[in-house]
Amino acid sequence: MSTGPGFSIIQSVLHPTDFSESSLVAFHHALKAALLSKSKLTLLHVSTDGTSEWSHFPGVRETLERWGALPKGSPKAAVGTLGINAAKVMAKKGEPVDAIGNYLESNPTDLIVLSTSKRDGRIPWLGKSVAEPVTRKAGEMTLLLPGDVEGFVSHKDGSVRLNRILIPIARTPRPEPALNAAAGLVQKWNCSEGTFVLLHVGNSNTMPALRLPEVPGWTWQKELRTGEVIEGIVNAAKEHKADLILLATDGRNGFLDALRGSHSERILRYGVAPLLTIPVGSRASRFLS
Repeated sequence: MSTGPGFSIIQSVLHPTDFSESSLVAFHHALKAALLSKSKLTLLHVSTDGTSEWSHFPGVRETLERWGALPKGSPKAAVGTLGINAAKVMAKKGEPVDAIGNYLESNPTDLIVLSTSKRDGRIPWLGKSVAEPVTRKAGEMTLLLPGDVEGFVSHKDGSVRLNRILIPIARTPRPEPALNAAAGLVQKWNCSEGTFVLLHVGNSNTMPALRLPEVPGWTWQKELRTGEVIEGIVNAAKEHKADLILLATDGRNGFLDALRGSHSERILRYGVAPLLTIPVGSRASRFLS
């Protein structure tokens, strides 16, 4: 199967972690993304009380061995032979959001992978500063995994299960980056068949004109709903048993834009499926348009 552009453009993956069980699920998704895109992978932890230790980081090599990507007992250098440039960063105290922002300022990142609270859709360990105004404009794709959701990457063997992807669409933001990202994602991650569900909350007159990429083994299904947007997205995700929701955002503040008072946060609050946001104006968005 040919590989589409959606995840070929990933050169750097960042996984901020608080060492919790839910963060471990996000780590598996971040590692799989780095493995398939042969990219840099950075695990970032902020030790807010100064007690965290390096041994608390999840094991990259050990996980790859469990997945069968590396032989048992491989040396640390073996990770690099798979095309992964792995690094672990421990920030000493301070605000987690500030630490992540400082890292992104000097380390351009294409994909951020985070776990969120199922209760309210927020990142608990990031603290209240997430809700404060942020002026730095970033533009990273962000994969957000609600707590208690297993996601689509198996922790046991690293296999990927993506059969139904829900893509909410509107005239703004432009849907093309999300459509192309979805097409590239399933090809890059070797998902041979499935359905893209294109959801528009509105009517046929407000449905945007679409140019759909051709993906072998995959079909495009359009669906119209009326009513409140978030309710429509959540209900569609439940009814279709979506493995992933892929959402274009306005991209004003990169990954932080996906976390506060937005459609993304409200969707995550229901914990129905992982959410991948594609900020319009980001490098990924421009490449995929």
